[in-house]
Amino acid sequence: MLRKLVRTLLVGANLTLAIPGIAGAAPTGLAAGQTPVRGGTLVVAVNPDPAQLSTAFHNQYANAVAGSNIFEGLVSYDKDNRAVPALATRWEVSDDGLSIAFKLRSGVRWHDGKPFTSADVQYTALEVWKKVGPRARVTFEPLLAVDTPDASTAIFRLRRPAPVILNSLDAAEAPILPRHLYEGTDVRSNPVNQHPVGTGPFRFKEWKKSQQIILERNPDYWDSGKPYLDRVIFRSLPDSATRAAALETGEIQYQPFGGVPLADVKRLKSNPNLVFEPHGYEYNAQVFYLAFNLRRPHVDQVKVREAIAYALDKQGLVDTVWHGVARTADSPIVPALGDFYAKDKPAYPYDPIEAEKLLDEAGLPRKPDGKRFTVKLDLSINGEAFPLAGEYIRQNLAKVGIDVKPVLTEQGAFLKRIWTDYDFDILFQGFSTLMDPELGLTRLVWSKAGAKGVPNVNAFAYASPRVDALIAHYQQELDPRKRYEAFHDLQRVLLTDLPLIPVMEAPYFTFYNKRVHGVDTSSDGARSSLKDAWIEP
Repeated sequence: MLRKLVRTLLVGANLTLAIPGIAGAAPTGLAAGQTPVRGGTLVVAVNPDPAQLSTAFHNQYANAVAGSNIFEGLVSYDKDNRAVPALATRWEVSDDGLSIAFKLRSGVRWHDGKPFTSADVQYTALEVWKKVGPRARVTFEPLLAVDTPDASTAIFRLRRPAPVILNSLDAAEAPILPRHLYEGTDVRSNPVNQHPVGTGPFRFKEWKKSQQIILERNPDYWDSGKPYLDRVIFRSLPDSATRAAALETGEIQYQPFGGVPLADVKRLKSNPNLVFEPHGYEYNAQVFYLAFNLRRPHVDQVKVREAIAYALDKQGLVDTVWHGVARTADSPIVPALGDFYAKDKPAYPYDPIEAEKLLDEAGLPRKPDGKRFTVKLDLSINGEAFPLAGEYIRQNLAKVGIDVKPVLTEQGAFLKRIWTDYDFDILFQGFSTLMDPELGLTRLVWSKAGAKGVPNVNAFAYASPRVDALIAHYQQELDPRKRYEAFHDLQRVLLTDLPLIPVMEAPYFTFYNKRVHGVDTSSDGARSSLKDAWIEP
């Protein structure tokens, strides 16, 4: 009975994502009478420019869009967030929940011809995921060892039950790296990262930074007959209007993660040559936050953070900057995650008068110039709407006397300032909660999750004994109802402490040319490979 319970929790069989206003995602596959056509080149627009092609140590979504075609995970996920075989063909959880045995797929080879074995799983899990993975460092913290009794068996040994692990083993979350090319090196600076070697459906051909990445069909891919495409080109097009025009002319045929001016969405949806697809993002459950550096004056006060929450017109931001193509967020866990979402929790409706009152109580009166204090607002590099959002937030907070200086920097400087130097006051960026909130939320609020130089973890100096205790609880709780209750309590604490202010759900969608077929619309489809994609002549 316990084995059955653990397996249910691990594979997320009871979690069905329901997004209001959107019907259930159609499964990936072929319409009646369709036969895939081999050959051709698919051109994909990607922005921002990928920093790496392995998400093992940098899991920004643009890296995954390209990298998941090169690398693979032990499993992938279907439209209902259930784990299905990939590099592992089956798995078994022990009765006490302290081990997971994976049977690995036979006959798989790395792109350089070397065989894929359990040694690769062991190395990646212990030396990469646990040590340098932004989310994986937290997810796989209970992993003690990986036994390899033979080349096709890998057994995870855990110090405690971990109901989250099988929800984080796909190519985007936990790609397997080749041990023979990485062992004994710093995985983050290994030269192999510039010409990566994986087991996936496409092989690396060329990477011209800030221009394009070219992948070619892997003729030895284990999934017989796939991929159908000869080549995939990921083009770096930093301007959203250029991406929209390229879609209309057919210069690019696939645009994931939004990527076009939101003001153009309605017009593009009416284009008979394009398909609008809202699915493929449910796994992410991404929320845009205002996140505070609690080392800094003023924002280290709860009343100031409460005041900012009341002063922010979230719906106005969505309507003005994102043209209504999004929903406001009142929690770090979105309603689409069903029972994980808490309905009874602190709320901060738009109320500038309450904001002014709290700022006065915090001992920060208006000065003769009307300003109370000045803060810098660092803006995400992922999307052209963020500078406009920065200006909107600046205007909102100016009304209550907070002088905001928006800051926008290039990718390298941004990553260093936020995640290494901690040189920021407030950050506005999206973070993925993911289909199991333990995956994406824990790394932002757990006192043990922060690490200098590791992006997208707790860089905020937030440490709460109550939150840490709730995390310890849900990390090993096998009763689904009790686990849900722990997440409800977590939301209540976070929305009282406000180290992060949830602002809105990410406005993600895909546009692709109607001649393109086999697009993956499963829960993590936008970060999955294009092995099923083909182009109609």
